[in-house]
This record gives sequence, C-alpha cells and structure tokens, in this order.
Amino acid sequence: MRAPRRPMAVVLSWVRRQPPKVKAFLAVVAGMTALVFIRFIVHDHDNLFVAAEAAHALGIAVLIYKLTKEKTCAGLSLKSQDLTALFLAVRLYCSFVMEYDIHTILDSATLVATLFVIYMIRFRLRSTYMLDKDNFALYYVVVPCCVLAFIAHPSTSHIMINRICWAFCVYLEAVSVLPQLRLMQNTKIVEPFTAHYVFALGVARFLSCAHWVLQVLYSIFFLFKMCNFSLCYAKAPIQTAF
Repeated sequence: MRAPRRPMAVVLSWVRRQPPKVKAFLAVVAGMTALVFIRFIVHDHDNLFVAAEAAHALGIAVLIYKLTKEKTCAGLSLKSQDLTALFLAVRLYCSFVMEYDIHTILDSATLVATLFVIYMIRFRLRSTYMLDKDNFALYYVVVPCCVLAFIAHPSTSHIMINRICWAFCVYLEAVSVLPQLRLMQNTKIVEPFTAHYVFALGVARFLSCAHWVLQVLYSIFFLFKMCNFSLCYAKAPIQTAF
C-alpha cells in the first residue's frame, strides 16, 4: 500500500513544476504575507534587525565549520566576503559614532568571523579557491552604492559624512551576496554548506528589509496621525476666559 504524501511535500512538488514567472509571483506573495504576519507579532521593529544580524552570524559560523572541517573553500566567493567585511567595517564605524548598542557587539563578532574566513580562503586554503569562477567585478556594486549613498541618505542630526557612510553600508549589504551567486552560477554546483550559508544570508536580508519597511510604514502612520491632530487642533474654537 502506498504511503500518503505529506501536505508540505505535495505543495513543494507543485511549486517546482510551475514556470519561473509563477514562482516569482508566489515568492512575492509569500514575502508580503510574511511581512504582514511579522507586523502583528513583532512590536519592537529593532528586534528584527537584531535577528537579521544573528542570522548573518549563523551563516558565517557555517562557513567557518566548512573551512575548518573540510579543509576546502571550493564554492565560496572571496569577493563576496570582501564586500561583507567592507560593509561591516563601515557599519561598525557608524555604530561607534552614532549609536553604541547591541548592534555594535554583533557587528564586531561578525566582522572578526568574516576576516577569519577571508584569511582562510586567501592564505590557508588558497589552493582550493576557484579564482577563475569568482569573476564578479566589485566596482559594479561598490561604485553605484557610493553614488547612491551621496544622493539618498537619512536626514538625522549626525554630520553628513556619517549619514552617507550609513547609507553606503545599507546599500552594500543588500548586494554583497551577488559575487557568491555569480560563482554558484558559474560552477553549476551548490555544496550543502554553501547553500546553508546563502540561505542564512537570505533570511538575514529578509529580516533586515522587513525592519526598514515596517519602520517606514510606522513613520508614515505617525506623521499621518500628527497631521490629523494638527488639523483638528487648528479647527478647534478658541475659548477665551473672562
């Protein structure tokens, strides 16, 4: 007698059979649904950013395990790690000069782990590094992020250079995984630990994006309430005491 298939396996099998456009649509719907769900269960949006940093740190831990146990860096992009170290260093600088909190501790630990990964790939395991496959030009992402940071940066009480640096690290973080994806595309092979690392990065990026989206929506809602309050106060009759 044939055993019944699990509902999740049936759904995943159906999704795999769909064309790319349908998969993209389903991914967007799933992301929006998850965003609405997070909106109602998470009251402090800052916790999402902490969770994103923790997921990133977990992904780096997976890489360290791969490098120390398997003694190979095959399938890993050194350029992606260089971009990660760059935006973490800039964000760590911003944390010290703008807000010293738990983000500073998490970023410090993640930066140290990333530098260790870079050291292992560049020196200890250089013979297994796929240099010819890791051919993504870094200026394709660094230069646009710099230009965009000068054009669009937050309006706060900090000096402009710090606000530009903060915007730069946010933009660079969003695209730092591109060299890794390009290497995976070139090799046509995805190793388990590399896949886990990319998945952790995906979770971290989603949580970070959810943090900023909810923060913007909350700010718009707050401004809307303040505008309504101001209009109501302006229309209220002025009472004079005699």
